[in-house]
Amino acid sequence: MRHRYLRPLLATATLVAATAACGSGADSTAGASKSLTWASTGGQFQEDEKKALQEPFTAKTGTTFANVSPADASQVKAMVAAGRTTWDLANMSWIYAGAYCGQQYEKLDDPALDRGKFPPGTTHDCFVPTYRYANVFSYNADLFKGEQPTKIADFFDVKRFPGKRIVQDYPKSGLLEAALVADGVAPDQVYPLDLERALRKLDTIKSSLVFAPSYGAVQQMMVDRQGSMVLTVTARTIVTSQSGANLKPVWDFTTTDIGALVIPKGSPNKALAQKALAFITEPAQAEAYAELTGTAPARADVDISKIGYSDVQKTFNAFLPDRGTLLEQDKPWWIKNTDMVTKRWTSWKVS
Repeated sequence: MRHRYLRPLLATATLVAATAACGSGADSTAGASKSLTWASTGGQFQEDEKKALQEPFTAKTGTTFANVSPADASQVKAMVAAGRTTWDLANMSWIYAGAYCGQQYEKLDDPALDRGKFPPGTTHDCFVPTYRYANVFSYNADLFKGEQPTKIADFFDVKRFPGKRIVQDYPKSGLLEAALVADGVAPDQVYPLDLERALRKLDTIKSSLVFAPSYGAVQQMMVDRQGSMVLTVTARTIVTSQSGANLKPVWDFTTTDIGALVIPKGSPNKALAQKALAFITEPAQAEAYAELTGTAPARADVDISKIGYSDVQKTFNAFLPDRGTLLEQDKPWWIKNTDMVTKRWTSWKVS
């Protein structure tokens, strides 16, 4: 669920010690006694990755993992340019892998990464999804005792529903698509995205928007009741609710997206990294990870109804039945236009 701008790397490494499996429990063909370097976001999210995804692969193959954070696209660019790539897998926005496929990121060519197993529109030559999430619109129920929001247009109605709207300071947060639908665009007509129309709609609530610099800031602002509404990713919505904010979701129109582990160009262990990717998306690992994070499995053949979500995870899971209209963010459009959108977004904020 992480889409971040390029930031200076503050690298910390934690070696996950694991004894190479042997005997009947090991798969000697899958890289026993080897190690993969896994870059991610740190914190609880990376701990969940270790437990649900890395440890089972270690148990099966003997492969150990060196964990570093944060996973930063500028670091990948620098490593590839220097010819000294040290990361094998990186959890970061698929936009970078899409935009620089074959240049800064490896193309995935292992037959086990069968793209037919994933929902349409979620794969690319350089990435497959490892989980799915949504950009969830929710509100603080403590602040609306009478009439309550019921549709995406209510996010833009500050007269009926006053208060600040907390959003991630990132244009691909679902806000632009929400603005267009609230302005009357049919969900199936959102792409190609009419950026200027979306920004004009956002102009109507600009004074009520608070652009949070990080997901942690989004969470803290909502817990501190600095905002009456929020639009943020699934896992952060769950954590915010668990931290004390009385959030209620609005299932009218919701954009969905994927998380992806990508392989930086020049990875010293590309073949093994692809085997790990294929293993990660298998049903057992996908289900275990979904239970820890509240996200949805990437593969279409995993029955989400059988996953042991907690009540709060179910409350904010957009992929369960009867959750309104879902729109997968258009991968080719964002890959082609993200630089343009980012520049326009930045200038719009200060105008």
